[in-house]
Amino acid sequence: MNPASEWQPSASLSALKSRASQLAWLRGFFAQRGVLEVETPVLGRHGVTDVNLDGISANAAPVAGAPGGGWLQTSPEYHMKRLLAAGSGPIFQVARVFRNGERGSRHNPEFSMLEWYRPGFTDADLMAEVSDLVVGWLGCDQPKVLTYRAALLRYAGVDPFLAEDEALRQRCQSWLEPEQAGTLDRDACLDLLMSYVVEPALAEAGPVFITGYPESQAALARISEQDGIRQAHRFELYIEGIELCNGYWELTDAAEQQRRFEADIRSRQDLGKPEMSLDTAFLAALEAGLPECAGVALGLDRLLMLKLGTRNIADVLAFPLEMA
Repeated sequence: MNPASEWQPSASLSALKSRASQLAWLRGFFAQRGVLEVETPVLGRHGVTDVNLDGISANAAPVAGAPGGGWLQTSPEYHMKRLLAAGSGPIFQVARVFRNGERGSRHNPEFSMLEWYRPGFTDADLMAEVSDLVVGWLGCDQPKVLTYRAALLRYAGVDPFLAEDEALRQRCQSWLEPEQAGTLDRDACLDLLMSYVVEPALAEAGPVFITGYPESQAALARISEQDGIRQAHRFELYIEGIELCNGYWELTDAAEQQRRFEADIRSRQDLGKPEMSLDTAFLAALEAGLPECAGVALGLDRLLMLKLGTRNIADVLAFPLEMA
């Protein structure tokens, strides 16, 4: 990069104006529906235990009884659920969030997320509201619905619930080094198939919700048995093959959530990832009573990319990491 121009933003002025318009439109959308805007900490005492998310640790000094250290949040989820348990009612937030090591055409370690929660909603109810928001802003077609199982069968030729682990590894061999072939677990194989086979195929399918994920990929979603198989009440929306959001009919059982956290912590240890402590304040909020609700996190930078017709996140960011 030319040193004389390296101070300039990567996004055009028109893209920055579109970002401002997007924020104004979203706030109007939620104001009309009586959803309260909130703000929660960007710097928190705890990071997430999820093995698929890597947070960025902070070096905050001990102060006012806080032990110091801390984490830049990968999502405002835990703090927002504490507000829900305290009686906030329906809430949304436009947040800056952080994921360590994520940089590419669709990723930046710091990015903008829209997250909202709807007490009394199921995952199906929230999918309808997500459709209203996305179609209203993009002017795209109404999303279709395709189950995770149907998507893997249609595009990858495997049943994600019934295929043997070895059969999944064989299906993934073309993307693996020889030494990896026998080491990938079931979910890692399914993630590869989603990334390299299903997502590219969805680029030609129009807007589509994927629903009914495996129980092992539930994260903070509740589980139920459907067609004789235990599945997570989780959905993702894809538009032009871009994953735009991830939503749950939220788990409200504190004991089950703690069990999942502890399983995550063991998995992180096995993988040599940084150890995470339990977020006891979040678990206490669940114990006190999280209302029955559904919630969703949506990538605002990707939403703007779709609006402007660009495939590079740098086109909608003032200053991506390498320019910050």
